[in-house]
Amino acid sequence: MSVFHTPSRHIARQLVIVSSLLIISTGNALAFSEPQFQSAFQQFMQPSGQGAEEHAATAFKDLLKQEPANPLLMVYAGAATSKLAATTMFPWKKMSYAEEGLAMIDKALQLSAASTGAQTHGATPVALEVQFVASTTFLAVPGFMHRADRGSALLNGVLTDKDFDHAALPFRGAVWMHAARLALQQQRKDEARRLLNQVIQHQAPQAAAASDMLKGLAS
Repeated sequence: MSVFHTPSRHIARQLVIVSSLLIISTGNALAFSEPQFQSAFQQFMQPSGQGAEEHAATAFKDLLKQEPANPLLMVYAGAATSKLAATTMFPWKKMSYAEEGLAMIDKALQLSAASTGAQTHGATPVALEVQFVASTTFLAVPGFMHRADRGSALLNGVLTDKDFDHAALPFRGAVWMHAARLALQQQRKDEARRLLNQVIQHQAPQAAAASDMLKGLAS
């Protein structure tokens, strides 16, 4: 198994729910074609090894060419490019893909921080979605790339952001679930329980999965 890996299947499922349900909304809407975005996203979410990685990276980069300063497109293009590291056996190519993707994600975070106005992707602030995608990628890359601390900080930043409570429920559910899994990895079971209970109490789409995780914690 390659040392380069993308977010787990659990994380991927949460992101699918986020992207598919966030488009019902409003606010300062983005200009790109949502159907094109969704097509690229579905390719991005295909399990590794099925040959969709290059299609996803190309699709997001094509969207980005139309709006080169769009932080949301930039962060997904970066995450998709990082995922290409798992498609090659050559170490230098793995590093090249990973470094290129992470550089794009860093730029997306900078663009998002510098943007004015409250852009939304569906009901969710773009800034929060950018931070969440960056976090999932940073936490998934190998430890020697030294991104885990920043990934954790970004995730905590999303959870504590003043706009988080107003974001779409599917997005909040995805963030709570991801944070709960990270808490479990770090042996913070009480925190994991609290986060999972948030998912259930708010009746997020991930409630059934959260309930299953809680049952596992009780055993």
